Amino acid sequence: MPLPLMPKATAVWLVENTALTFDQIGTFCGLHKLEVQAIADGEVAAGILGLNPTMNGQLTLEEIKRCEGDTRAHLKMVRSELPQPTVRAKGPRYTPVSKRADKPDAISYLIKTYPELLDAQVARLLGTTKDTIAKVREKSHWNATNIKPRNPVLLGLCKQADLDAAIKRAQRRVAREQKAAGITPTPMTTEEPTSPFKDFDTPESKDDGELFVTFGGDDDQPEIAPDDMEKSLG
Repeated sequence: MPLPLMPKATAVWLVENTALTFDQIGTFCGLHKLEVQAIADGEVAAGILGLNPTMNGQLTLEEIKRCEGDTRAHLKMVRSELPQPTVRAKGPRYTPVSKRADKPDAISYLIKTYPELLDAQVARLLGTTKDTIAKVREKSHWNATNIKPRNPVLLGLCKQADLDAAIKRAQRRVAREQKAAGITPTPMTTEEPTSPFKDFDTPESKDDGELFVTFGGDDDQPEIAPDDMEKSLG
């Protein structure tokens, strides 16, 4: 059920100017009846001016009187004859001006790392155009000499979840195409999606369970076990 404009202000006016029940007002305004009761007691919306729903064409006086005479009836909003605003279709992702210069780097990364992605998928992920993608691929972009592949997730141009979902869809599409062509589909990887955020390395223990410690950054430095260290210091 559509709600009136400024529901709380409308509820204030209905409480002050009609004999409607709290339940009727709450149902019409999308509020709980206890909240409407708190408005009537002055505990809620004390500084809100009431908005007359009959003045903006959302209710009629006849409808209010009908519901005042029948506490089980519900208010029905007047159906507007004005054209409803059209819902804008989901377009390209908005990219801040400060990050738009990073798009060619992100495009280069995606087409090199994930060649199975379609240009339409790359364009949707980064909010760019197929023409720009083609120029980056063909190295005819005006700034081609300075383009360096960089992960779009780290650049803040897309989310890791969106990138993983696009990669999975592309892999399924490639598998279907290979199957239709009579080619044995390439096994799908069972590893977790690649993330640019790597976990910190943890110390690894040897087979005998002893933890070996190295000193300095020289790779040729011998490894010293804790027990040997104690003996040498003792």
